[in-house]
Amino acid sequence: MNPGEALQQAQQELNRADHSIAVSLKYTRTVDVIRSIVERLINAIGFCLDSLLAEAKAEKKLAEVPELARLKVEEARRLFASDKLVMDFCDFYLLLRRIHKAKFEKAQEYRRHVTMTAELDGGQKIDITIDIISEYFEKTKEFYLYILRRIQAVCE
Repeated sequence: MNPGEALQQAQQELNRADHSIAVSLKYTRTVDVIRSIVERLINAIGFCLDSLLAEAKAEKKLAEVPELARLKVEEARRLFASDKLVMDFCDFYLLLRRIHKAKFEKAQEYRRHVTMTAELDGGQKIDITIDIISEYFEKTKEFYLYILRRIQAVCE
């Protein structure tokens, strides 16, 4: 997969997440929609990492782009150790993956303050509301735009 294809897939996932926030979550207000948005954000960040790693492969800094998420993160951390934003998003990506895999509880479904409470390993609990998932979406969109600018700068 080349960097452009990966970014295009990331953009599609962000569009789906945006629609889920603006339409689905607004009208249904269920934890299932929140989980779906988390999954879309995971996919979008994964495609952004794919794009970064594909660019590194094209520059002969990497032999092969790993398929497994944890290996992608390790390679991104190794190759872009000086880039604080990439490092932060590697952590954020792993957090979202942990949230998605965690057992969760539902609260106030069908109301404005619908909450998904994910219980992570170690007993840590994270509440995700409409406002929090919207912040996660904006944060992911900023990362996508950062990667897009970075890839475009390399291509020029």
